Amino acid sequence: MTTEGNSVLVDIRKYDGRSSALWTATRLGEDAHGVWLGTARGVPVGSAGGGWTTRFAYVMVVPRDEWWTATFCAAPGPEMYCDVSTVPEWNADGSVLRTIDLDLDVVRPRGGDAYVQDEDEFDEHRVVFGYPDDLVDNARRTCAWLMQAGRRGGEGAEPFASVYHHWLRLLGDPV
Repeated sequence: MTTEGNSVLVDIRKYDGRSSALWTATRLGEDAHGVWLGTARGVPVGSAGGGWTTRFAYVMVVPRDEWWTATFCAAPGPEMYCDVSTVPEWNADGSVLRTIDLDLDVVRPRGGDAYVQDEDEFDEHRVVFGYPDDLVDNARRTCAWLMQAGRRGGEGAEPFASVYHHWLRLLGDPV
């Protein structure tokens, strides 16, 4: 695995192989929750639907052997944005991260409660792309778990409650 400070190409695809998002992040480090990546404000992001630049800095935790990634944003972005995905995979030297976005997202806006986003897209893609039953079961189970784990304050689990603050501060952004 690469060391802290190295660039990581983040390659997120849809189930049909289209690019969902492609950008370069910085590997900040690793802890019990997974590998932490940082992305500064203004970084270009590409996708099959066009490109954009990041509007705020954020950190992403990539857990081991789990069906999700979680992003924690500096203001004014959402406090937490979790993507339900296939288990993220790293290339041999840790310079490329790949996963398949399964549409379901758990979002916690600043000062608000977590909610599920894009259930309609998940249901549509489930039919159009022919998601296998085990993938559907894992995605739904993961989404339900993220809703519980991502609850605000002390009611939630780590890294969703406060651990991410440390990693955001490494980017030089206020929490």
